[in-house]
Amino acid sequence: MIRTLVQPTHVLIPPRNHQQIPEFNLQSKEQECLSLLKRCKNMEEFKQAHARVLKWGLFWESFCASNLVATCALSAWGSMAYACSIFRRICEPGTFEFNTMIRGHVKDMNSEEALLVYADMLERGIEPDNFTFPALLKACALLRALEEGMQIHGHILKLGLRDDIYVQNSLINLYGKCKKIELSYAVFENMDQKSVSSWSAIIAANASSGLWCECLMLFCDMNNDGFWRPEESVLVNVVCACTHLGALHLGRCAHGSLLRNISSLNVIVQTSLINMYAKCGAVQEAASLFKKTADKNQLSYSTAISGLAMHGQGREALELFSEMLSEGLKPDDVIYVGILSACSQCGLVDEGLQFFEQMKSEYGVEPTIKHYGCMVDLLGRAGLLIEAYDLIKNMPMKPNDVVWRSLLGACKVHQNLEIGEIVANELLKSNSKNPGDYMLLSYMYARTGRWEDVSRVRTELVEKGIYQAPGFSSVEVQRKIYRFFAQDMKHPHDDGICDMIHQMEWQLKFEGYVPDTSQVLLNVQEEEKRQRLRGHSQKLAIAFALLNSSRGSPIRITRNLRMCSDCHTYTKYISLIYEREITVRDRNRFHHFRDGTCSCNDYW
Repeated sequence: MIRTLVQPTHVLIPPRNHQQIPEFNLQSKEQECLSLLKRCKNMEEFKQAHARVLKWGLFWESFCASNLVATCALSAWGSMAYACSIFRRICEPGTFEFNTMIRGHVKDMNSEEALLVYADMLERGIEPDNFTFPALLKACALLRALEEGMQIHGHILKLGLRDDIYVQNSLINLYGKCKKIELSYAVFENMDQKSVSSWSAIIAANASSGLWCECLMLFCDMNNDGFWRPEESVLVNVVCACTHLGALHLGRCAHGSLLRNISSLNVIVQTSLINMYAKCGAVQEAASLFKKTADKNQLSYSTAISGLAMHGQGREALELFSEMLSEGLKPDDVIYVGILSACSQCGLVDEGLQFFEQMKSEYGVEPTIKHYGCMVDLLGRAGLLIEAYDLIKNMPMKPNDVVWRSLLGACKVHQNLEIGEIVANELLKSNSKNPGDYMLLSYMYARTGRWEDVSRVRTELVEKGIYQAPGFSSVEVQRKIYRFFAQDMKHPHDDGICDMIHQMEWQLKFEGYVPDTSQVLLNVQEEEKRQRLRGHSQKLAIAFALLNSSRGSPIRITRNLRMCSDCHTYTKYISLIYEREITVRDRNRFHHFRDGTCSCNDYW
């Protein structure tokens, strides 16, 4: 909350020597002082104005001292160090001056100092007001200082300021940033009057906790309550929610709202939209928006390159990188993660090795664990498992679980149990709690018929209390998102899904589809394995979409786990039989199925 610098009644005190300075002259000088400060555009001009105030002998007038501190502390060009020096010379600073210092420290990203100023304020017996707490709570939110924030909440209740809307909004933000969403809701639901900022705060609180569905539901409730012109921050959080949920239609609606309500979108908002379109499967729309972005920076290029990479458009990503260099932008470590990922997704091994050497020799970017992880992934996908293992052993830093896990996944794809066991042991030695590590090892044992080892690994999972999250697939149909879990044959939105699955399989037989029962990690009969494959969440989502969408319309699916090879083959055939474009976003990348082929060219 920014307080306007006007002459406050509680700081107007008579001059100490009003015989020497007539009242009329004093007011005139005070107004001239304020005019001088308003015209300041940098610290040099401010220091000249400060000197003139001292020359006039007006510094001891509360009005002038307050405005000196506020101008220096809150202006974009100001200096908190200089503001502190002025503040320390005020004999009896009041609430307004302390509020100004708190806000100045928060603006200067020095939240610890803001809390110390508040403590000093209380020690001096200066009573806070409703302007004190928004900035103070923001400081706690930035520090994730929950305990201090709750103590301040107690002060607010004691002072009878619980109904101030700006204080309430700040409390919602604080608890959201501290992952205490239930406390955010407690404040929000007890508000007698809510503003757009109140809705923005509770939506942001849900976004901080990764509750993306709740963000969208709140946005709908906000519109139903008559708030038709949401703030930019609300829409950006809605865009983020759509990004994580893969809700393209809702993301387009949020984009439209931004265009209607915001006159000019800054590069940060535009980059968020590029990221949303890319992660919702609309890579062409992402590329188009990127081209229209006027002031491109490293972040926007990085987002576009990563977006192209996850869609398997590695060559296009490398062309964009060349364009960035021609614009005179220097690549950083984040850019190179995107570039190496692009090479990995498309099997550009030689190019990836060249970029890995180039980043340090030409641009002085020291490879981090993320870059080495990309290189292990690049070599592993290409089947160069020994080279990938040697790279890990010769890394200048200790490999983390992500690096080992990348190689383990490659061992599964290329069916190399020997290296796979070595890698799995490394992960288990690090006390890995990731159930996927055990499942990958189980899969490799199952492929070779070592069912006793499969049983041993699964028993170890249970004994360690490690829970495997069920696989699910989400699909957007008629502007709603539906989620299907594996083997969820009694879904509340069934409406003939089982019959549709049978119809699809009947059609698939004529195209030569044969279920890959090796994907089932159970030592059971082939028929039961085929039944298990039939219940994969991706197939249920496709069946539901075919039943409930118009002929020829695209189908967009988001998965929480990596797609299995059987679902990949299955979806290719379905795209051909039903003449649908099917986009699947799994944990690793996007797959665009059309006319019986996939954009990954079966390299994934």
